[in-house]
Amino acid sequence: MTTAQDATSDPGPGSAPDRAPDRAPDHAPDPVADGWDDEAAASYDTPGQGMFAPELLDATVDRLAQLADGGRALELAIGTGRVAVPLARRGVPVAGIDYSPAMVARLRAKLDHGTLPVVVGDMTSVRVPGPFSLVYVVYNSLSNLLTQDAQVACFRNAAAHLAPGGRFVVELWVPELRALPPGKGATVFGTAPGYLGVDTYDCLDQQVVSHHVWFGDEHAQPARQARIGTSRHRYVWPAELDLMGQLAGFTLESRHADWSGAPFTAESPSHVSVYRLVR
Repeated sequence: MTTAQDATSDPGPGSAPDRAPDRAPDHAPDPVADGWDDEAAASYDTPGQGMFAPELLDATVDRLAQLADGGRALELAIGTGRVAVPLARRGVPVAGIDYSPAMVARLRAKLDHGTLPVVVGDMTSVRVPGPFSLVYVVYNSLSNLLTQDAQVACFRNAAAHLAPGGRFVVELWVPELRALPPGKGATVFGTAPGYLGVDTYDCLDQQVVSHHVWFGDEHAQPARQARIGTSRHRYVWPAELDLMGQLAGFTLESRHADWSGAPFTAESPSHVSVYRLVR
């Protein structure tokens, strides 16, 4: 997803969570303010299209099931269960963390807590009883953490959940700074009938705001009106990501351009990086 997250207490590996499942702590970040409210949750799932396309989802689940290697998996920013639900139905025991109650409510319509337990809270620090053989965060969700410190904390929290030799998988886009016109701070990343997507960049602080504009009959918008959504991100270069991994006790095991194992090159727009816990 796609869910943003940010900080809570640390009860230690393997211990019970310090709050009830499916319930946000009082001091958690505000998912409504960050855009992950009931309206966003209601429109998030697009069965058979986009990130829900069978060819993408099948490849993702195939690879994660292989990496779980018969053990348990933990998804950070689990959202509505786009990946976790089919992975659980594949027979992999899955748990999750997400800070948006609205997104988790959508997941609950698919699988109950006994089948797929979720803790509502911050993926940089909330703990789920473990250990796990695999922790994963997909579809650019790591970039929803808006500081380097928070992203490093996420790596460390992943490490704290893993058994020795466990894996942490990160799917992330490669910053498109080469697409920025000289002296400009924005790029168009998507166009379609009734849709325009624009990214605005703050290159000093590695911040991106994605602006989504829906208009016209395709999205039931009246003439001269549009629906606008935004999401905030901190972009990360692969080399910086590898250093975060080292700080948390990981080594890079593999990096590919997609879930099917295509080679990662200088032209790849995204990557799937697998880190192995070495301590």
